Amino acid sequence: MIECLERSDRLRLMKFVCSFAWADLEIRPEEREFIAGMVNRLTLDEEDREKVQGWLELPPSPESIDPTQVPIAHRKVFIDAIRGVISADGEVSPEELESFRLFQDLVR
Repeated sequence: MIECLERSDRLRLMKFVCSFAWADLEIRPEEREFIAGMVNRLTLDEEDREKVQGWLELPPSPESIDPTQVPIAHRKVFIDAIRGVISADGEVSPEELESFRLFQDLVR
């Protein structure tokens, strides 16, 4: 289903995934690998890949991350992707867990 997302939803998904990777203020190599895998699965074009790369250098601004903008039909995809990135390094920090739970509450 992830591959069926429209371009705007693919970018929104990657922005959320990158912001959650930053939840503990550090992006680990395993999280970068997870994100690279998602970029490949989503077959993002070069422009969109550069946007994702930018979000790995500097986190997306908090005001650009709005859980209410996640389409209802795609909420499970977003939750699964976020769960994947926060657990990619084998550790889920308290900050990551708290952010994830808040996100789940806001999209349900």
